[in-house]
Amino acid sequence: MRIALVSDAWLPQTNGVVRTLRETSRCLEAAGHLVRTVTPTPFRTFPCPTYPEIRIAAWPWRRVGRILEEFEPDAVHIATEGPIGIAGRSWCQARGLTFTTSFHTRFPEYVRLRAPIPEGWTWRVLRWFHDAAARTLVPTSTQQAELAARGFRSPVVWGRGVDTALFHPARRTQLPGPGPHLVYLGRVAVEKNIEAFLQLDVPGTRWVIGGGPALESFRKAWPGVNFLGPKYGVELATLLASGDVFVFPSRTDTFGIVLLEAMACGMPVAAYPVPGPRDVVRHGETGILDEDLSVAVHGALQLDRAACRRQALEHTWERATEEFCAHLVPA
Repeated sequence: MRIALVSDAWLPQTNGVVRTLRETSRCLEAAGHLVRTVTPTPFRTFPCPTYPEIRIAAWPWRRVGRILEEFEPDAVHIATEGPIGIAGRSWCQARGLTFTTSFHTRFPEYVRLRAPIPEGWTWRVLRWFHDAAARTLVPTSTQQAELAARGFRSPVVWGRGVDTALFHPARRTQLPGPGPHLVYLGRVAVEKNIEAFLQLDVPGTRWVIGGGPALESFRKAWPGVNFLGPKYGVELATLLASGDVFVFPSRTDTFGIVLLEAMACGMPVAAYPVPGPRDVVRHGETGILDEDLSVAVHGALQLDRAACRRQALEHTWERATEEFCAHLVPA
């Protein structure tokens, strides 16, 4: 099958959307499909307001149409709601072609944190975008229920995976500083609620892995915290395997692939009992979910690291890609 993946999120961005699409592309090609990614790479871009690390394609409509026309896809999946996603949506609608979309990011909350725009307005825009699709793929059943309750037409679940060969407990080593070692991995941005992690009244050493618009200001405000910036590959996996508790303070994530990566390394999770962690973490077994994050950290320190690894092994990108294929519709 010739599958077009249309996305505003792509390299060099580092986030769950990009990781999901890259792994899905890899698995699709390994299964014999021909994949064409339509991304910002060939376009002139400009920085996203308040988040300059994200580049947005400028006026991509005509070129996106040409790419899709030349590729002649059997199925089109539109992964994001930005200019490239809108261009792909318009191209399909103009030709009467069916397509699927996916919902990765809770933009209403993200936008509200940065600008005085009511969440209801953003939800209406998202509903308009996704209701043109035959199906909207979401990462969890919790997200599926929420979108259905908000009037979205056809949400279906498309799970996520983790590279359990890269993220492995055998990479565990000794980190400098007193224990326990508390680790956060993700964007350093206001929507991730990282201050809740930084303000914890818990002994030990704290590690923040990742880049983002708030990185430099947080480094200045919290000199006792190890802000490492972005890390990749074996270096990242070694850091995760060497931590004692993975602290996930976000209240707005739809899934959190980093939760699976931490658990694959044998690290239990401390998080709030909110969508994302509630769908991924088994409370009392692979993590502790509590409105008091300090309580969650202390509880997670008592958990069996081997149980975390066992749960992560249940989530493969191959299985997730099979779900993705099952939800595609012929163009």
